[in-house]
Parts: sequence; C-alpha cells; structure tokens
Amino acid sequence: MNKFTPTLWLQRPIHWSLIFGLISLLVSCGTSEIPLGPTSLNSRYAEEQPTLSGNGRFLAFVSNRNGSHQLLVYDLQQQIFVRTPGLNRSETISESPSLSYTGRYIVYLTSDQGRPVVALYDRATQQSQILTPVYRGWVRNPAISPDGRYVVFETASRGQWDIEVLDRGPNVELDIPNGATVDAPN
Repeated sequence: MNKFTPTLWLQRPIHWSLIFGLISLLVSCGTSEIPLGPTSLNSRYAEEQPTLSGNGRFLAFVSNRNGSHQLLVYDLQQQIFVRTPGLNRSETISESPSLSYTGRYIVYLTSDQGRPVVALYDRATQQSQILTPVYRGWVRNPAISPDGRYVVFETASRGQWDIEVLDRGPNVELDIPNGATVDAPN
C-alpha cells in the first residue's frame, strides 16, 4: 500500500531567489524617465564619455536614457541631475562633452545638416551656439579652457587631423570662481 503525503505548493523545490530576482527586475524596468531628484548616478543604460568640471563639482556624460542619445549634467555635490533646457535636440546627437571650471560652459559635438560641428552651451543663458559653422572638414574631440575663453578641437580640413584653437574673444564672460582675479595678458 502506498502512503499518501499531501504536499503544498509552497513545499515544492522552487528556487525562490530566482523568482524574487525576476520580480525585482520587472519592477525596476518600470520607468524610463531621467531621474531629476536625488538619485544614484549609475543606471541600467549605456553611459559614456564622462568629463568633470575644473572644480570637480559637475559631471557631464553621454547617456542612452529614455531611448535617445543625450548629453546629461550631474551635480556631484547635491547628487541631482542639472536641467539643461535647449541642450539636447531630438533630431541631433550630442557627444564628446567638455566642461569649463564651474561647469557654466559645455562644449560638445553635434550635427548641423549632417556634418559634425562644435557647439557651446551656456548654462547661465540656457542657449547653445554653433562655434564651427564654416569649417569644410570634419571636426572631433572638442575641449574648453577652464575659464571658457578658448576652445580646442581637431579638424580634417587640410586632409589630415590638425589642432585648431578658437579664441572666443576678450569680451566673453569668463567662468572663474567668485572673488578670483583675472590676470591681464602680457
């Protein structure tokens, strides 16, 4: 005679850690918005090309959050994302960011009529401007000086990669710490 032992569903050999892991994965994939409040910097999205401001407070990087390629700025001190209206446009890709000393100016690559151009975003005015609209060749790897006056980048206008230095002029509002003095050029 066979002995019958009732087994409950919970007594079956199931790997509970696998079930809880799958449930937590489903719950974490619920939102695709960029977190704008206090949040962790790292996410499940591809993020690359990080750059720090000269004072070490701001981090700019390229992210694939929201399913689109965009340039984000993160305040490391307050641990929040900084709003940058007008920086990311839906029809263009932004990459290779560089920050000035306090992160006021952001230089980056974007496209204009299918060609890469160097652009500058001013966080104080929340406006972007293209710095290289007339270059015939390709441009890459832009960087901005800590004070925001000079922008350097590589260009292939002569058939080889050369370095260009763009002086934004003596009347540009410099990105310097409060109370710092500006030395006059010799």
